Amino acid sequence: MPDAYPQRIVCLTEEPTEILYAIGEEHRIVGISGFTVRPPRARKEKPKVSAFTSAKIGQILDLKPDLAIGFSDIQADIARELIRAGVEVWISNHRSVEGIVAYIRRLGAMVGAAPKAHALADLAEANLARIATLAAALPRRPRVYFEEWDEPLITGIRWVGELVRIAGGDDVFPELLEEPLAKQRILADPLEVVRRSPDIVLGSWCGKRFRPEHVAARPGWADVPAVRDGELHEIKSPLILQPGPAALFDGVEEIHRVISCWARARA
Repeated sequence: MPDAYPQRIVCLTEEPTEILYAIGEEHRIVGISGFTVRPPRARKEKPKVSAFTSAKIGQILDLKPDLAIGFSDIQADIARELIRAGVEVWISNHRSVEGIVAYIRRLGAMVGAAPKAHALADLAEANLARIATLAAALPRRPRVYFEEWDEPLITGIRWVGELVRIAGGDDVFPELLEEPLAKQRILADPLEVVRRSPDIVLGSWCGKRFRPEHVAARPGWADVPAVRDGELHEIKSPLILQPGPAALFDGVEEIHRVISCWARARA
């Protein structure tokens, strides 16, 4: 009996690739994002056909996909071109930890692998619960500023702030976590970070290396507790800025490691 589920999937972002490999359905993938780093073997096995805001439409069509999977309004132009060419497209727009878990379950169902996807989602939820239990035992909770970009300053998206909370910290810009678009999380005044006095700065500059020395040298930032105490830490963007399994496992683990070291040093 022919497989009723998609056989030739193009993944326009990293998270569907990571999930499909994790649940043993990687044979369905015919093309991936050039930003894909998880799992490492994907880069060797699958052709890279897209960036985040652009794609090689002709190359994608040559692959004869029966489904293309992308993420967010930022990929709307790519989706429109593919739809006009007759390709079925699924663009997810999840922005929370709960949304990431639900996305894992939905993607698994779409490829006929719901039990394996549910197992992965359950494992992610168990890991988050484990981290939350460890965080609850810490002697102190730091105030955390997460910086997604530096020119201009952009604060963290919702799932990042939620993971900071689960890991034992408190985001200093909680009112911005609900804003889905990066432009809505731009800080017009960099000194607002100074006024909110974070104990820890976490930087993940979306594809380029975080430079703590540049953060420390910003005018007026010398007295920020995080700067004064040298608590400026990079979280690699593939671990935290992709709304997929990486954030729920390695990303939150790394945030908790930083917070735990801070809290125990001040117990």
